[in-house]
Amino acid sequence: QLQLVESGGGLVQPGGSLRLSCAASGSNFDYYAIGWFRQAPGKKPEGVSCITSGDGSPNYEESVKGRFSISRDNAKNTVYLQMNSLKPEDTAVYFCAADFRDSNWCSLSVGYDYWGRGTQVTVSS
Repeated sequence: QLQLVESGGGLVQPGGSLRLSCAASGSNFDYYAIGWFRQAPGKKPEGVSCITSGDGSPNYEESVKGRFSISRDNAKNTVYLQMNSLKPEDTAVYFCAADFRDSNWCSLSVGYDYWGRGTQVTVSS
């Protein structure tokens, strides 16, 4: 199993950037797909991005394509979410999650076994 801890959230102006980190402790990190999810006040949670365990292929929700980039450093047991050109509608608590699946695909909705506690991202002027 894994324990996940998010960091890197904070307050940023529209158009700014943040890099979120998801640090994992446990074994076999390389075999987990990692997803980023977010939940804004009064809204349903939504998948933002994920990265596969098999070949590190990314997947993105349409509203963040071209602005966000996910990557992983297996030597550090860490996944990153680089967020550029941030908009007020990106404001949410961001969670990372792990899916034990040695595969070349990942889901933005189902299959995640382990979750972090989240980090707040606020985009405001």
